[in-house]
Amino acid sequence: MTQVAAKRTSIIVTLVAVFAALYVVLSILPGIPVVGLPEMKIELEASIASVFGMVLGPYLGALAAFIGTITAFFYHGPSLFSLIFIFNPALNALIIGMIFRNKWKTAFAILFIIIATFFFTPVARPLNENWYVALAATFDKVVALLLIIPIATVHVEKAKYEYLAGSFLLVLVASFIGNEADSALGNVLFALPPIYEGIFGIPDVGIVRGLFVVSPFVYPIIRFLQALIATWIGLPLMRAFKALKVQVWP
Repeated sequence: MTQVAAKRTSIIVTLVAVFAALYVVLSILPGIPVVGLPEMKIELEASIASVFGMVLGPYLGALAAFIGTITAFFYHGPSLFSLIFIFNPALNALIIGMIFRNKWKTAFAILFIIIATFFFTPVARPLNENWYVALAATFDKVVALLLIIPIATVHVEKAKYEYLAGSFLLVLVASFIGNEADSALGNVLFALPPIYEGIFGIPDVGIVRGLFVVSPFVYPIIRFLQALIATWIGLPLMRAFKALKVQVWP
């Protein structure tokens, strides 16, 4: 291994560790209560997984998010409620990392499949009777899916920190997409009987359908607020990388 390659490898390992540690630190902080629903909180750590993908790329970003999630999982005490959603932040980072590395078609396909899978869950079946449940649960995810196309058209895979660090709107929209991808996977998991019945103790699928029907009044706003948090944290990070002339992607 050449000296340059060794130096780059050490930088990558350090950055993955630092971002994973950042995830854990943010998990210790109290979440932000949702107005009108004080029992619900916006978790800061889950909000910034999109930034991991932007800075580190799809695979290193997903790895950092997963390491951070696993570490936080054991730090706060293992629980089934957290375990079932353990891969969600990593998916967030993976999707956004792919978009920012000119692999947006793959990201689009992955998110499309996850969204479509919800239509085949017991919560949405039979579809002719429960189409409104599926629509309520997925409409904001479909919006996020379609937003991938305009984001991809700005050729973000060629963008450098000089551009990203000054593009509030780009980082905001990308973070919204990533957090909606996290939410889309969470919806599919929660719509499975072993999850909503076995773990959350909800025996009636009708109650679960009711929860999904009212979700459009809350969750899209939460995802937008998460995107704002990710942008608020992510832009200074990117500006710092710009100043230090550190860049992970080619």
